[in-house]
Amino acid sequence: MIVVEQVTRHYDREPVLHAVELRLAAAGLTAIIGPNGAGKSTLLSLIAGLDQPDGGQIFLDGRPLAAYTRRELATSLTMLRQRQAFNARLRVRELVLFGRYPHHQGRPGAADYAKLDEVMTYMHVTEVADRFFDQLSGGQQQRVLIAMALAQDTPYLLLDEPLNNLDIPNAVAMMKLLRRFVEDLGKRIVIVIHDVNFASCYSDEVIALKDGRVAFQGNPADLMVPKMLESIYGMPMPVQVIDDKPVSFYYLS
Repeated sequence: MIVVEQVTRHYDREPVLHAVELRLAAAGLTAIIGPNGAGKSTLLSLIAGLDQPDGGQIFLDGRPLAAYTRRELATSLTMLRQRQAFNARLRVRELVLFGRYPHHQGRPGAADYAKLDEVMTYMHVTEVADRFFDQLSGGQQQRVLIAMALAQDTPYLLLDEPLNNLDIPNAVAMMKLLRRFVEDLGKRIVIVIHDVNFASCYSDEVIALKDGRVAFQGNPADLMVPKMLESIYGMPMPVQVIDDKPVSFYYLS
């Protein structure tokens, strides 16, 4: 379980997060939504231990995040940022194997190569194993990065805008994959996402941030109400139910 208690964060004395309180159960898909500048990526970085709060605490499975060593945290939690920078030109197989580093510490063994083959097959990237990462399409690159995260083999997976730069078919395919991770692998996935309809249709719960505060946490159906959405985004957000799923037609507003 991830617990966020009274967490605050400032940048250059400007408040980004205000006394945020959250509890995330051990399994399921949580979508974090909200306007630009609401603090979504900052919150995810704090949960991942990549940044430190100015106040409050974050707990992972009952332990303060600050009590984890780097290796302990890397075998408990994985995060993919919006932009991944690689200093070397890597082939796909090399990049995915890099996800095993917290386990093999630079000396991969049979178990690491077995996990490599497993996740590459699962993510359907085996056919591009020997290609360089920068030769792949955007959709293929995202699959490879997710494969690298899965190779790390942690119960918690944090993804910062994984649909960024994906076209509609690839975005839908990615959300279906994330649902599979929850249902097949029992992962706890926390995803920052802009599209409220993807959040509504694929997540188990939604957290909405506005001005650095939690404006909503709960069932997606309870979020997908015009007045609630308008209070978060500051614009009309009409909603219709299609195939038992509430969908906002905000682009018609």
